[in-house]
Amino acid sequence: MHTSDGRRKRFAEAARAERPDLALLCLLVAAEADPETGEAGIDEAQIELDRLAGLLPYRPAEGALGWAHAVADLLGERYGFHGGPADYRRLESSLLSHVLRRRRGLPILLSVVWIEVARRAGAPVYGVALPGHFVVGFGDPAAPDTQVLTDPFDGGRVMTGEDAELLVAGSTGVPLTSAMLTPAEPLEIILRILNNIRAWAAARPERTDVQLWAVELSLLLPSHPARLRYERARLLVQRGDFTVGASELEEYAEVIAPVDPEAAESVQRQALAARAMLN
Repeated sequence: MHTSDGRRKRFAEAARAERPDLALLCLLVAAEADPETGEAGIDEAQIELDRLAGLLPYRPAEGALGWAHAVADLLGERYGFHGGPADYRRLESSLLSHVLRRRRGLPILLSVVWIEVARRAGAPVYGVALPGHFVVGFGDPAAPDTQVLTDPFDGGRVMTGEDAELLVAGSTGVPLTSAMLTPAEPLEIILRILNNIRAWAAARPERTDVQLWAVELSLLLPSHPARLRYERARLLVQRGDFTVGASELEEYAEVIAPVDPEAAESVQRQALAARAMLN
């Protein structure tokens, strides 16, 4: 896995596995950002997750609530995993290997640490993709009355129903629905992490390199927004690869022409403009 092609191939294979390994996929994203990570770095991070899981009690009392408190006591209190406003400004906050070392990160990456450590210890745990703020659920997702939500960004604080409602209302202005509380699948989590990385890079015009690899990894997922093809083509043009960028813009225009001819014409004009850059 020393080359970019090797990493990409492994990421694509992991994404298409029957049961995608969330930790491995996150670590392969981190390896794309920091190629020095290598195989040893991925193994080191997996070993750390195993070690932390080994520190949890076998079967805490109080079921889901007991697990929620046990994981928060270990990761939030004892090891200090949490987040703050400054973490949104750092790319490392979206990279699992860095989050494990720094014990700081975005809500979704801290949630991955909670999920992976608790899962290894046998807890009934899953991610919950609330709009604007990812959290963790403990209990049986088929029995909502048993669900316990925790916020790893706040050290694993157990949330009340009112907390969740305020969080969603603050992010979206819409009420919390039961559909928002369903478990997030690993590939949904990875796409959301890559979206965060794309957004981070898009706000920094000098980091089109990061935006490009985040788009390209997203395109390797079995399911992804078609518009990512357009984003990749635009980035290639922006980075000076006019020929390939123009070709991909033209291909995208062909795809969308039957459903949105006006948008297709606009994309065709962008392709012509890119080709003109070659003259």
